[in-house]
Amino acid sequence: MTSTQATPGQARYALAVLLLAYILSFVDRNVMAVLIGPIREQFSISDFQYSLLHGFAFSMFYIVLGLPIARLADRHNRKWIITAGVFCWSVMTCWCGAARSFAMLFLARVGVGVGEAALSPSAFSLLSDLFPADKLARAIAVYSLGITVGGGLAYIVGAAVYQYFAAAGDIVLPLFGMVSPWQMTFVVVGAPGFLIVILLAFLKEPKRQRTADVVVVDTSLAQVWQQLKDHRQAYFSLMAAMGALSLLGYGTMAWYPEFLIRTFAMERGDAGGQFGMIFLIAGSLGALAGGWSVQPLTERGYKDAPLRIILAVACLWLVPACLGPMAPSAQWAVIAACPIVFFLNAHYGVAIAGLQFITPNHMRAQISALMLFVTNFFGLALGPTAVALLTDFVFGDDQALRYSLLVLPLLVCPTAAILLVMGMKPYRRAMNAV
Repeated sequence: MTSTQATPGQARYALAVLLLAYILSFVDRNVMAVLIGPIREQFSISDFQYSLLHGFAFSMFYIVLGLPIARLADRHNRKWIITAGVFCWSVMTCWCGAARSFAMLFLARVGVGVGEAALSPSAFSLLSDLFPADKLARAIAVYSLGITVGGGLAYIVGAAVYQYFAAAGDIVLPLFGMVSPWQMTFVVVGAPGFLIVILLAFLKEPKRQRTADVVVVDTSLAQVWQQLKDHRQAYFSLMAAMGALSLLGYGTMAWYPEFLIRTFAMERGDAGGQFGMIFLIAGSLGALAGGWSVQPLTERGYKDAPLRIILAVACLWLVPACLGPMAPSAQWAVIAACPIVFFLNAHYGVAIAGLQFITPNHMRAQISALMLFVTNFFGLALGPTAVALLTDFVFGDDQALRYSLLVLPLLVCPTAAILLVMGMKPYRRAMNAV
């Protein structure tokens, strides 16, 4: 299919479909957070082993394949790259429901990561061609709602589906055989992906908008490297700070419901449902607040507006992130989760938009993929595992999960703040260059 200049209606349709795909991706990757107990029980594994399933198995190919896929996205049809990815991860999420061993579930989670690697780099590149510069940050903020809506639905839907099938007991599925409630949960949340594949068929591939009207036939890796080298401090500060904040964010997402269950003996369905609703509402408000704050600050003359906003998030996030795990009751822990989740989601869309502002169009997908590599390595791969390592090997007690959640913000938030302050002046120089 040849590329065409997108109309406003086509841009809105594309944003809506990409948002649905992003929502589903977070449901499929995060539903494991409400299935910790049943999976640990079935396979007799520790917190650390479970964290390998939740984080490392998913991310090991997700973060690596994002780079070559992004290179394809800068040169080929992005719509079909995304379509293939959605189909792949949906099949593999359903296959998680057929897992009969730790190794089989590990491999299925790897497959989910392989499919999801195709989405965001291609989507960011598409959005930069679908929306003008003054609307891009807000479009990316809307797309980033996939994190909060999908993350929230993962807890809400996952907990509800699990409870439903737990009451019904084991059932028999064609091709799958006998499946337990946690396995059936994977099948149910994976199936909607095939509907997204159909919706993507109607998406129009937009004409690429070249920076400064320069037509680039192909972008070599040397050119991408030169761009990174020329503005290394700006890119390093932004990406490193995002990596640090992602470590805290993904660690919190993976373990906060389990903290409520272990510390306050909340029912699994209640913990997942309440945290999911907070993620859906407070998280979405945070994502929108962050995205909508970039343009007003930029119009006031702050070219480093994205870094200033992320700096504020890092500083403000620290307080509730420490208070939540040390709450004296379940009620206070749930209340503290509201600002935690708000700030957890307020910075991501801002950072992605900020990256687009200092990057030429013809290498945005590749450099966005590098950002995703960093954030997902520290976030997806190390975030859940860092919490589990502290619980299993430092504190040595499942009931010490709250202290593991306390340690992360004390280390992460100040580090991110320092990195962002270091990057403000170089970021302004990079903005002037582009």
